[in-house]
Amino acid sequence: MAKATEAVEDHIDRFLAEVAEQLPSLDLRVEGIVDRVMGIQRRLRRMLDETLEEHGLSYGEWSVLSSLIWSPNNRRTAGELAAKVELSSAAMTNRLDRLETAALIKRVPDPNDRRAVQVELTRKGRALYARAVETQAAKESIIAAALDPSQQEQLNDLLRLLMLEFEAREPKKR
Repeated sequence: MAKATEAVEDHIDRFLAEVAEQLPSLDLRVEGIVDRVMGIQRRLRRMLDETLEEHGLSYGEWSVLSSLIWSPNNRRTAGELAAKVELSSAAMTNRLDRLETAALIKRVPDPNDRRAVQVELTRKGRALYARAVETQAAKESIIAAALDPSQQEQLNDLLRLLMLEFEAREPKKR
């Protein structure tokens, strides 16, 4: 584990040295933060995609399972799911068809409206979702391994400050 006080360069440092020559007015501390956060995000997404592929899921399918797992009774209407994952109803129908064929979800009558159906996560769907999340969590632990517990807390605190700043600048949802 490299300590923050050691002068070890990563590829961002080397890139910023080049940028400094071309664009001397840029704040390299800000650029370093943004480039590192974005680089970590890309690597995490690549890890997640690999995990989902290992479990036979696409990111879109995993998003539906995730929306259902956190819903009351593991159910939502197709319209609610489409809105949650920002898909058209036709695209959601195709996604639900694939998940239903795989026995990860089932369509059930809506108890409040006999003309409507709800999408329910099956036992198989819950188990697959849990396995994928556990696999991904193990992969993500590499982030924590680079830091001691005190550094992990400090990083969480700093990232929370950044998140709060973004949240304060976002338009209020009605």
